[in-house]
Amino acid sequence: MKTKPTASYSALYGAGFGIVFVVCAPFVWNMYISPSLAFSREATSTPERTASVKPLQRVEHIATPKAVKAIYMSQCVVGTPTFRDELVKLIDTTELNAVVIDIRDYTGKIAFPTDSPLIKDYVSDQCGAHDMRSFVEELHKKNIYVIGRITVFQNPAYTKNHPEEAVQHVNGGVWKDRKGLAFVDVGARPYWETVVELSKESYALGFDELNFDYIRFPSDGDMKAAVYSWDLGKTKQEALEEFFKYLHDELKSTGVILSADLFGYVTVHADDLGIGQILERAMPYFDYIDPMVYPSHYNSGFAGLKDVNSDPYKVVHVSLVGAVKRAQATTTELYSFAETAIASTSPQLYSKQAYPASKIRPWLQSFDYPVSYTPEMVRTQIKANEDAGVNSYLFWDPANKYRSLRAVLLSE
Repeated sequence: MKTKPTASYSALYGAGFGIVFVVCAPFVWNMYISPSLAFSREATSTPERTASVKPLQRVEHIATPKAVKAIYMSQCVVGTPTFRDELVKLIDTTELNAVVIDIRDYTGKIAFPTDSPLIKDYVSDQCGAHDMRSFVEELHKKNIYVIGRITVFQNPAYTKNHPEEAVQHVNGGVWKDRKGLAFVDVGARPYWETVVELSKESYALGFDELNFDYIRFPSDGDMKAAVYSWDLGKTKQEALEEFFKYLHDELKSTGVILSADLFGYVTVHADDLGIGQILERAMPYFDYIDPMVYPSHYNSGFAGLKDVNSDPYKVVHVSLVGAVKRAQATTTELYSFAETAIASTSPQLYSKQAYPASKIRPWLQSFDYPVSYTPEMVRTQIKANEDAGVNSYLFWDPANKYRSLRAVLLSE
């Protein structure tokens, strides 16, 4: 059993990766803008878009463990006591010490009730937990660190009500990916207010950390037809870093811990993967970077492997060694708003804050895709993580079963 906490106030969708094999080609801007998109970008303040002014309740939070070892719990599972209790028992009786719970999932719906004018219309009527506050308190009594996962720019519920803030289709209307899901345009600042509001509500409810997923431009669909009308004159990486900075600045006064889910490829690529994500442009704004290094989601040829599923250790180890090296570096060729150019360097170098290896905290795989994942495949990922100098991990299984992870943890 975990000891009592010391109070501190301070379908497979792989944590935003999805079943998608990323083509890391340079992004080419589509400069055609439909006349129907020529609406004003001035943010307006209306009663229904005004954040709640009620004082936030002060609650106890658990300090971040030195080594976070977590599993994911979906929005529907957290609303099913028998299922969630089974996962809590797994955490409470093994080396696990944390859980990642969906606050908002791919539907754009929220898992707990709120009366905030900005977000109350998006509370799920199908999944979620009306007793979320008491459930978090129960987890805290068991000294379980509680992370809330917030899906950000993939949000079909919000874009249905605010289509003008969505990624647009070049032929008119809202663009959707291959799964029929719409994305909010990264540069749509009115939407940013709602993300901050949901974050503050979640922290006040008791979540110890907020984990932001789908913090990117879309990647899976007819990308030539996507129009980003809120980001004109900016690169994707610039637009995304502006959001990172805004989120950090708006939430820093609360003391909440922030983490970001990024594609696994950001650990070894210097381009933005066509989605705006660059490791160096995210690190200054989040306490932890959580690359999704699921072996199944890498292309053939990565790390010299014809079949990436044949050697999960190598895939994870190569990815995390690269991430740690870049985190610990004091200089970089990759520009960020937080960095300063170093004079007389060619190629141009920028000074960079050095971060410890613990800044990197990966999502690992415990789901069957495209092969049946064995306990040994799970165990070897944990070993690769440790060998790369990283002591924390998050495990993803969209079915919330963790069959192979259970076998590994219960055998130790």
